This record gives sequence, structure tokens and C-alpha cells, in this order.
Amino acid sequence: MKKLILTGIFAVAGLTTTVNAQIQQGNWLVGSSLVSSNFGLNTGGGYNISVQPKGAYFIKDNVAVGGYVTLGFNKISNGSPTRFDYAVGGLGRYYLSPGEKGVDNLLNHGRWFLEGNVGIGGNTVEHGNSTTGLDFGAGPGYSYFITPNIGLEGLVKYNGVTGFGNEGLTSTITFNVGFSIYLPTSKAKQAIRDAK
Repeated sequence: MKKLILTGIFAVAGLTTTVNAQIQQGNWLVGSSLVSSNFGLNTGGGYNISVQPKGAYFIKDNVAVGGYVTLGFNKISNGSPTRFDYAVGGLGRYYLSPGEKGVDNLLNHGRWFLEGNVGIGGNTVEHGNSTTGLDFGAGPGYSYFITPNIGLEGLVKYNGVTGFGNEGLTSTITFNVGFSIYLPTSKAKQAIRDAK
């Protein structure tokens, strides 16, 4: 029984140490948001099915910068036609350290983060209005590490598109669920070599 308890304690301690190691300078993050719920600020709520692949490099501990692409369909609940969303741009993430500024992790094997993005994007409504221009967003998220290198993520985010077209500004608040793979630099280099 003592062996089982000690093994459990060392496993939890090792996982906590690994979580910190995954978000260190020089590592890579590759992932995607797969499902999102949309709470429209301009036109009412609805649902949004989108895919947002993203990749980032940790320029220093807890700070990652990279890029994203968004493709999605949005159906508004008030009977409006389907809307197609698209975007490409840069993103940044900042992971909060345990206990930083009074924010403690709910679970030992996860991390809170803040994500922001800026790019070019737009939306097109079938038989209707469209907007193309500056795509931007920001919000908090949580990454729960199911393995040392894979995190399930939840992200609440304000998203907006402003620019040219029939609508000046469209904005939504979304709840996104997805995953990220955290690759230490040596593993990332090996994965690139294996792909060639």
C-alpha cells in the first residue's frame, strides 16, 4: 500500500514539473480549436462550427507567439442565413504561473493562459451582407494536460471583424474547445526530420 501511495505522489509531482517544462523558451505549440459556441453581440446567439489550427513558438518561458487560420460556419438562432467565417493572422499567448497575481491553478496539471490575435479576416452571409478587414480577438483559457505533451483546452474569447463591406463591425463571444500538443525543441526537430 505504501508503494502505491508513494508512486502516486511521485507521478503527480512529475506531471507538475512536466507542465512547467512544456511552456519553456524554445518549445513549440501546435493545436486547434475544434468546437465553439457563439453568443452573438450584434445579431443574437447561435452556433458556430469552426476549425482554427494554430502554431506558436515559446520566445521565453510562459510566452508564445505564432499564427492561426480560421474557417467556420455560423448559424444565427433568429432564422438568419448561414454565415461563412475566415481569417489568417498572428497570435500570442501568456501562461500564468502558479500563484501569479493571486491566480492559482484549479488543478496541478493545467495552466491558465491569456490569448490574443490580430489578422485579416471576414465573413460572408449567403444572399446577404459581408465584412472583410481586421480580424481581432482576446480572452482567457485553460489548458488541462491529459499527458505531459497534450493539453485539452477551453477558451472564452471576444472576436471581432471590422473593415470594408456591408457591415462595419461584427463581434461575438465564443467558447472554444480544442487541444494543443507541446513539443520540446528536440522533439519538434525530430518530428520535422521524420516528415521529410
